[in-house]
Amino acid sequence: MDFELDEIELMVQRTARQFAEKDLVHRADQADDNKDFCRESIELLRRNGYLGMIIPEEYGGEGMTGFHYVIAKEQIARACLSTGAIFGAHNLAIYCIKLMGTEAQKQRYLPLLASGERIGAFALTEANTGSDVASIAASAVRTDGHYEINAAKQFITNGGVASLVVVFAKTDRAAGHRGISAFIVDKHEHGFTVAKEENKMGIRGTSTGQLVFENCRVPVENRLGQEGDGFKLSMMVLDRARPSVGAQALGVAQAAFEAAVRYSQERVVFGKPLSEQQATRFALADMATQIDAARLLVYRAAKLASAGKGRFSKESAMAKLFSSEVAHWVVDRALQIHGGYGYMKEYTIERLYRDQRILEIYEGTSEIQRLVISGSLLK
Repeated sequence: MDFELDEIELMVQRTARQFAEKDLVHRADQADDNKDFCRESIELLRRNGYLGMIIPEEYGGEGMTGFHYVIAKEQIARACLSTGAIFGAHNLAIYCIKLMGTEAQKQRYLPLLASGERIGAFALTEANTGSDVASIAASAVRTDGHYEINAAKQFITNGGVASLVVVFAKTDRAAGHRGISAFIVDKHEHGFTVAKEENKMGIRGTSTGQLVFENCRVPVENRLGQEGDGFKLSMMVLDRARPSVGAQALGVAQAAFEAAVRYSQERVVFGKPLSEQQATRFALADMATQIDAARLLVYRAAKLASAGKGRFSKESAMAKLFSSEVAHWVVDRALQIHGGYGYMKEYTIERLYRDQRILEIYEGTSEIQRLVISGSLLK
């Protein structure tokens, strides 16, 4: 498959890179130190049209494809992974409504998400059920035209700032994963509580919260799809989201690689720049090769997801697995090139080292990606 970008794709890439370098790079360290930065990131994304990027124009969005989104997200994450994560969590809610929402739901909620009047989140994970989705404890009981939701959702990105959350809960406990349903919960109308804000190792410019839904009454018309469609919807969304996590990994890896190149040219050891040492040159060559290979996998998966034809779970899992582990390896090599200076907070590589670690965990751990890939191979 040819990954030469066309004119529109190049424009998206160039525009996102300009936005990231102008508005995000110098704020990334501030984001790491100051949790309030999350709201500033949202405002910057809103002002530049990114919150509605993949929402069709008829619902107030930009009408871009999932591939355009991946291209832009790579550039945003290269400057600030926290902003990239905020961007991604918002779009998880958008994908849910695009994929399984009724026309009435799309008309009601997509314009609010496109304008930034509502910030989205995706509430699937619980304290005891991360990868084991079928074991979620959240319940949704139907009574008098409403569902009463009781749930405690854990590690929800955008949790403290989101006002529109897609919540997954069981409407039939006996049916396992087939008993999971999905609901749009608008905080302005139905309410939920942010019980806890997590203090994280990395992506500290994001809000990661525990959300509590206690006897939360949501109208039947807020259910996405039919009862029992929730697990299917979550997997459809994650298949589309994993290449975008791959794009975050590419951005982080690229930023670390560029920092390593700059430092190697500036740092003199044994009478000559590090960049003239064979060991450093080989490390840079390996880093560049790994990043390029990861980009090919991510772009392939994003193209397949955008086309929306056939199954692409394996390709999405490969992209997420490989790119996130490449990001880890590249950042580690870049820090090693920096030596002791790389361990100090005044150097960008220290933050990148902490930030990248989440990429092998959220939206499916590396172990889960290997299960998806092997399951596809052995069918």
